[in-house]
Amino acid sequence: MASLTRAVTRLAIAGRQAVRTIATTTPVSGHGDDIMEKWPADKFDNHFINYLNRPEIDGWEVRKALSELHDYDVIPDPKVVEAALRACRRVNDFALAVRFLEAIKIKCGAQKNRDTVYAYIVKQVEPVLKELGIDTPEQLGYGEPEFFVPEPEYWWEKKWYKDYGYDKHPNIQI
Repeated sequence: MASLTRAVTRLAIAGRQAVRTIATTTPVSGHGDDIMEKWPADKFDNHFINYLNRPEIDGWEVRKALSELHDYDVIPDPKVVEAALRACRRVNDFALAVRFLEAIKIKCGAQKNRDTVYAYIVKQVEPVLKELGIDTPEQLGYGEPEFFVPEPEYWWEKKWYKDYGYDKHPNIQI
C-alpha cells in the first residue's frame, strides 16, 4: 500500500511540473487610447495629406484612409478634403469621392452647421472639384430623398413636408 501511495505522489508531482500555467487575464486592445487623437491639428492633417498624396496609393488604401479619417470626431480641413478628392481621382473612384463629400456633410450635424461648415468646405474645394470633374451630392440630386412620398394615413413629422416641398402641393393637406 505504501508503494502505491508513493507512486501516486510521484505521478502527481511529475504532472504538476509538466503542466504549464496559463494566464487567465489577457490585455484587451481597444481604440480608447489612440495616439492620433492627441496630435496637434497640423500634424493630424499632414498625416492624412501625406498618406493620400502618395503616387503609388491604391483603391484599398484610399478607402482605408477615408474610413479611418471618418472614424475620428473631426470634420476634415479643406486641404485634407482636396488630397482625398485627388486620391479618389487617381484611383478613378468617382463614387467614393461623392460619398466622401456626403459623409462630410453628415458629420457637420444639424442643418444650421451644414449650411455654414459644409458650405464653407465645398466653397474652398470648388476649384479642385471643377478640375477633377467631380460633382457634389447636391449637384447630383442626392440632397433630397428620391422616393419620399408622404402618406397621410401614416405618421410623418410635419417638418418633412416642408423640407421636401410637399407643403406647396395642392393635393396634400397637412
